[in-house]
Amino acid sequence: MPSHDGHDVRDIDLAAAGRKRIEWADHQMPVLRIIRERFAKDLPLKGHRMGACLHITCETANLLRALKAGGAEVIACASNPLSTQDDVAAALVAEYGIPVYAIHGEDHDAYYNHLRAVLTARPTVTMDDGADLVSLLHTEFKDQIKEVRASMEETTTGVIRLRAMAKDGALKIPVVAVNDAQTKHLFDNRYGTGQSTLDGVVRATGVLVAGSAFVVAGYGWCGKGIALRARGLGAVVIVTEVDPIRALEAAMDGFRVMPMVEAASIGDIFVSATGDHSVLNANHFNLMKDGAFLANSGHFDVEIDLAYLNDSATKIERDVTKNVDAYHLKNGRTIHILGQGRLVNLACAEGHPAQVMDMSFATQAMASHWVATSKPLPVAVHDVPQAIEDEVASLKLAAMGIAIDTLTEEQKKYLSSWQSGT
Repeated sequence: MPSHDGHDVRDIDLAAAGRKRIEWADHQMPVLRIIRERFAKDLPLKGHRMGACLHITCETANLLRALKAGGAEVIACASNPLSTQDDVAAALVAEYGIPVYAIHGEDHDAYYNHLRAVLTARPTVTMDDGADLVSLLHTEFKDQIKEVRASMEETTTGVIRLRAMAKDGALKIPVVAVNDAQTKHLFDNRYGTGQSTLDGVVRATGVLVAGSAFVVAGYGWCGKGIALRARGLGAVVIVTEVDPIRALEAAMDGFRVMPMVEAASIGDIFVSATGDHSVLNANHFNLMKDGAFLANSGHFDVEIDLAYLNDSATKIERDVTKNVDAYHLKNGRTIHILGQGRLVNLACAEGHPAQVMDMSFATQAMASHWVATSKPLPVAVHDVPQAIEDEVASLKLAAMGIAIDTLTEEQKKYLSSWQSGT
């Protein structure tokens, strides 16, 4: 395994191209840029080693730059084998002096060796995108647990895992659920995932979305965004759910709602966004139309039961077109899996637009400042403080040239009183 002050990227000569991409994203991330400038003056992270397991993209690069500007030692690895932008990884090493362990398409062993390289650096604060780094910390590197002040978690899937750890008493460090921040899930998950998922589907397939039957599994914030964008492109959108409140919301938002076993024979395009496993499975594959497209927009590649398909398909054709595999079923039909069943917006496209990641990563950076400078937090999964939420939202509004009203002292008094009535 390489030492923590080294790196493992595909080709360091890609650095110049990666820098251009990072700088392009930086122009569209004004809030994070303001925070980076503040950090450079105040150095709130000085003395900390930040270990980041995130998607190594141009937007993430600007977060890592902000953390380094704040005085931290920063080391990063990929949180998904197919999300790494190799030129960005090279630029972070060669142009910005940040050790990176990430190669697009890396296998399972390389992926976990890269996580180990980050933990070998003995970080005092960690950042996760799916909780793999924290999970490894609690198993192979548990002797370092007391050295970690806190961790930040960026994804719905990761927060689910961490809350389960906390419930079981297995969590040994404080974690900040950045994903649950309003400045993250209301915007990144809904508008970012909505747009980038459709981008990934269209790039991979070239399919006409208009007029298609588009099935969205899950109506959480990501599912809502995907359904909205698919409808915006003219699809007939079907939502499947297990939660009665979300199912009712989807119905009242104007979408068809039904069980997946019914949607299976209707859909042309299927996207799962639940955070659970086997959402699309053997009960559904054999009911699907010949030529159906299946994609996953959840963090892990478990939402489509690929193990069943790999065992039962009569023939598998890899890359029938870039990032699309064809599975020929025993019933004579063929279904197509996008991006190997991994996160479709990064496996088949460029991920979220920089403008929406500006808020998510600004919140991430501010949360890092908070945990690094506040009193040690108790072991639990914590929400992002409301003051951080309000500041990030206010900075974003200002960057967009939008002004809003403020309450008068009399209005504040009225809202905090109970005496006034009819």
